[in-house]
Amino acid sequence: MKRLSFYLALLIIVFPVVVRAEEIIQKEEVLTLERCVEIALKMQPSILAAQGNVDVYYARKGQAEAGYYPQVDASLGYRRYQPTSNVSNIGTSGTGGVLGSSSIRQTYWYYSTDVIASQTIFDFWKTRTQVNIQKLYADSAKSDLRNTEEQVILNVKQSYYGVLKAKRNLVVAGETLKQFQQHLEQARAFYEVGTKPKFDVTKAEVDLGNAQLNLISARNSLKIAMVILNNAIGVPEAPEYQIEDNLSFSQYSITLKEAVDRAYENRPELRSILLKKKATEESVSLARKGYFPVLNGTASYSWVGHKFPDGDGWSAGVALSIPIFSGFSTKHQISEAKANLLILNANEETLRQSVLLDVQQALLNLAEAEERITVAELTVKQAQENSDIANGRYSAGVGNPIEVTDADVALSNAKTAHIQALYDYKVARAALEKAMGVR
Repeated sequence: MKRLSFYLALLIIVFPVVVRAEEIIQKEEVLTLERCVEIALKMQPSILAAQGNVDVYYARKGQAEAGYYPQVDASLGYRRYQPTSNVSNIGTSGTGGVLGSSSIRQTYWYYSTDVIASQTIFDFWKTRTQVNIQKLYADSAKSDLRNTEEQVILNVKQSYYGVLKAKRNLVVAGETLKQFQQHLEQARAFYEVGTKPKFDVTKAEVDLGNAQLNLISARNSLKIAMVILNNAIGVPEAPEYQIEDNLSFSQYSITLKEAVDRAYENRPELRSILLKKKATEESVSLARKGYFPVLNGTASYSWVGHKFPDGDGWSAGVALSIPIFSGFSTKHQISEAKANLLILNANEETLRQSVLLDVQQALLNLAEAEERITVAELTVKQAQENSDIANGRYSAGVGNPIEVTDADVALSNAKTAHIQALYDYKVARAALEKAMGVR
């Protein structure tokens, strides 16, 4: 089924079929995170490219398996030629006298038809080793495909949570704008009755202007976040849709040892490089087989002559090819394979260190975000109380506009910090799942 899906996708590339974004996502549809991931796994071109790479190696495996089967060739030939030698005819008269001589050059037609079959009888398992190498590379490409999928999933999660963060920030900006509008109305009312100076009105107008600027910025941030999400799911021209809000806190507990063990077991990059190591080890073995002979069998049947067909014949036999001296080519091929193996060993160790670093960073970011969520929740509560007090004092005529501005800005900042902490926690958890190689 995977092969069929790839070839269908390839046909779509070669013979383009316009698929409208509306056919994938309905307008005003509410998408869950799982639905976004599902769309991305189908639509992202990077996944299609990785799948194509898998099929390339399976095709190479098939090419290597061709060595198990006989090779049959046929050839047809036609040639017209005239010999360079002359044939002299000497004529005589009835009385025995020489009448004269002439040269005759004759033209010939030459036909040939050959059918030749050859079969490798024994090559010291070179063919089998070549097949194993390509099979290992194909499996490695499949792991690379999974790694590409995991990266796509992480990008979708980050973009999805980015939209939720932008939406909540937009709500906070709207609430702040509404609060400053109410404050401006109060300041104008107090000024009109003479209980507050003009300063309160101008201060409220400045605060309202800043709140309007923040609202404009928040709206644009949401639009950009949606564009990024559309790109992440592979549908850049998607119609307007909604997403489910799951930016809520749910604790995720795992120890460093458990996370690292899962990562070493599941990370597709590690599996890919281990398979490449095995393939390179097989390549060293294959290079050594260059010193060994190869036994081949051949058979042929031919029709040749001046007329078609004029004569036929056949031949059969075996041949043992023994490499005696190849200019040290085999030796250098072995050296190259061993050097590649050393490189992969070093790359494996580098990758293991990178995996450990990814897990440690994700766990630390997760713990930090969790602590910030707890503190941010308390800060929002305190900032709300402070804002209520400041606005109550001003409404009673005993407060001043600076207190109100400071309290409202502090409340807005506290809510924004709480949203950022929730976003960071979700992204850190997604990064940890990617680092462990689990979905």
